[in-house]
Amino acid sequence: MSDDRLTPPLVLTQRRVWVIFSALLAGMLLASLDQTIVSTAMPTIVGQLGGVEHQVWITSAYLLATTIVMPIYGKFGDVLGRRRLFLVAIALFTLASVGCAFAVDFWTFVVFRAMQGLGAGGLIILSQAIIADIVPASERGKYMGPLGAVFGVSAIAGPLLGGFFVDNLSWQWAFYINIPVGIAAFLIAFFTLRLPNKKATQPVDFLGVVFLSLATTCLIFFVDDGGDSDVGWLSPATWAWGAGLLASAIAFVLAEARAKDPIIPLTLFRNPVFVNVTAIGLTLGIAMFSALGFIPTFLQMSSGTSAAASGLLMIPMMVGVIGTSITSGLLITRTGRYKIFPIIGTATAGVAMIAMTTLTASTPIWLICVFLFIFGAGLGMVVQVVVLVAQNAVPPAQVGTATSTNSYFREVGAALGIAVFGTLFTTRLTDNLEDVFRGAGASAAEAADTTSSIDPQTLSQLPAALREGVVNAYADALAPVFWYLVPFMAVALGLSLFLKQIPLSDVAGLVARGEATAAGAAPPERG
Repeated sequence: MSDDRLTPPLVLTQRRVWVIFSALLAGMLLASLDQTIVSTAMPTIVGQLGGVEHQVWITSAYLLATTIVMPIYGKFGDVLGRRRLFLVAIALFTLASVGCAFAVDFWTFVVFRAMQGLGAGGLIILSQAIIADIVPASERGKYMGPLGAVFGVSAIAGPLLGGFFVDNLSWQWAFYINIPVGIAAFLIAFFTLRLPNKKATQPVDFLGVVFLSLATTCLIFFVDDGGDSDVGWLSPATWAWGAGLLASAIAFVLAEARAKDPIIPLTLFRNPVFVNVTAIGLTLGIAMFSALGFIPTFLQMSSGTSAAASGLLMIPMMVGVIGTSITSGLLITRTGRYKIFPIIGTATAGVAMIAMTTLTASTPIWLICVFLFIFGAGLGMVVQVVVLVAQNAVPPAQVGTATSTNSYFREVGAALGIAVFGTLFTTRLTDNLEDVFRGAGASAAEAADTTSSIDPQTLSQLPAALREGVVNAYADALAPVFWYLVPFMAVALGLSLFLKQIPLSDVAGLVARGEATAAGAAPPERG
């Protein structure tokens, strides 16, 4: 008689795959909807909480937290199973949303936004890893369509909701909405996400977790302080963070070399395909997130549109993302070949970014929409494809670790980009706005105070001449930043040209690890 303590293998029928997939979509909708709502409400949030000159911290704190926990979720998912971790991530994200809604000052808001990032990191990584668990790489491309649709719904509904909340209710509603969505996502996952639970057989790599977290934190503070006009690259404080980064990075590598089950195995970096797509993700993260982080603010303030209208202007970009992600996914599933898509995608996004360097306050809205559509079409051929290639390049037991490591470096790129180029934008913007208000007769103190609290509602009430000066200040601050991002798109294109084509696996991760059987496969035992 078989051992009753052994749970029968999970059978991956098509119905079960789609049921699990629906739970993942609910979790990803929670995270992606929040990002699009908050980006639309950002100018109002920073204006009302008095943090215009520090607004980069809202995005940086979220990205920092997300980045730190990605490898932790990835590795622990491989070792312990992903179901319980996914539920924890949803709960953490939802509770942090409550904290954001009730924050009474800027820095309290930043802290809760960072807590949201701790949950979002799990939602992103675990969703991608679970898809690799239940769907073979050779078929995974066709699932990019529904994933793209989730981001598309978020891209359309998020700005509409964010704009409606800001224009008719209050910015707090951008976070209140996460409560029912989060509860629904938790319940869907609790009842439908049936995956094997496991126990660790090796000691947990706590040293690796600590040193990786320290290195990531030091990196963000290093670039933030360096780009801050009040601190600067010559400040001892900046280089103290730099020294901390170097020391913790060395300690991390030494810890991983000695760990029995490292959080990021150093053997991954001897895999040329994995290293290549991870480098593409890093450079793409720098350019993509820097652009996406501030385009809604540019549209809202420079174009003089409402929060809702600025959100709607992002729809062309998401139409581009959805269209090319679905098309590339289906073609990859049909042909088994992926190399051409990152090449075309990075080149297309790079052309769009060059076009965006010409943005001014007088650029027609329709032309901005064309630029955004082209940018989105490029991204749609790269973002999901590099994750698929990274997962396919490693053994099934390392799928979660590979997913999280690839995404970790993309998020490091995003955090670097947001910190450095966001600082360039906000420093230039602050100087421009203070010049505008001083030119209108305000004292230096009054100009600084007005600059820190400017928001779209305040802008609409200013005299026409002063309003035009503020709009031009935003345009002059952001458009030149795109020139700094173009070289990173060029590097991503160069790396894509050298990406090696390898066969896509036709076995799902759970099946390959013996934790499930494919539908129609012979059971392991017959009585």
